[in-house]
Amino acid sequence: MAKRKVDPKNDETIIDIVEARDNMQDYINDNKGLIIGLIAALLLLVAGYFVWKYAIVAPRETAAIEQISKPQEQFAKDSFALALTNPGAGFEGFVDIVENYGGTATANTAKYYAGVSYLNLGRYEDALEYLTSVKAKGDILPVMKHGNLGDVHSELGAMDKAQSSYKKAISSTENAYLKPYYMNKLALLHMKEGRTTDAQKLFAEIKADYPESSVAQEVDKFLIK
Repeated sequence: MAKRKVDPKNDETIIDIVEARDNMQDYINDNKGLIIGLIAALLLLVAGYFVWKYAIVAPRETAAIEQISKPQEQFAKDSFALALTNPGAGFEGFVDIVENYGGTATANTAKYYAGVSYLNLGRYEDALEYLTSVKAKGDILPVMKHGNLGDVHSELGAMDKAQSSYKKAISSTENAYLKPYYMNKLALLHMKEGRTTDAQKLFAEIKADYPESSVAQEVDKFLIK
């Protein structure tokens, strides 16, 4: 019978693996209490999350969705003061929804509506507070949040912040309506601030890249022939 060739390197590797396994087993044996405690804590954390999500947040989300329908109706009719605090029929306004259903997606939506409502009512500091606190995700909400913040900062005379907000709105979307709309707002702000070259560049981009947009029909009067 042929003798098996012994490879010292392989034997050393096998020994290292065995030693590591034995060391791990010893560690587990010596720290059973700690390990069991950590596992129990992790299980409690996971269980707590699901209780919070499905037993606490979900019912509040459902209630908030029901409440927000009426102030949204008032908002659509430009009845911004009613939408904020007294939409009628026993429903809560945007302000109360934000306060009473915090942590829900609907409360976050209500913050946006409240901010825009205050903007339309000329209460710019309140608008700034609500819009700044909106957690903007998705394709539309980020551009709308930053675009309206641009309007708020402009009304407050903070032109650098307005410019920054409009730029964020522009960079956060490829929507063929919203992007040129806020490009035009930024261009008009540049015109107001005497940055004619920057304004002309934006007007030309709107005309070239978004010829079908509503604002494209208005930029000709600003373009230098």
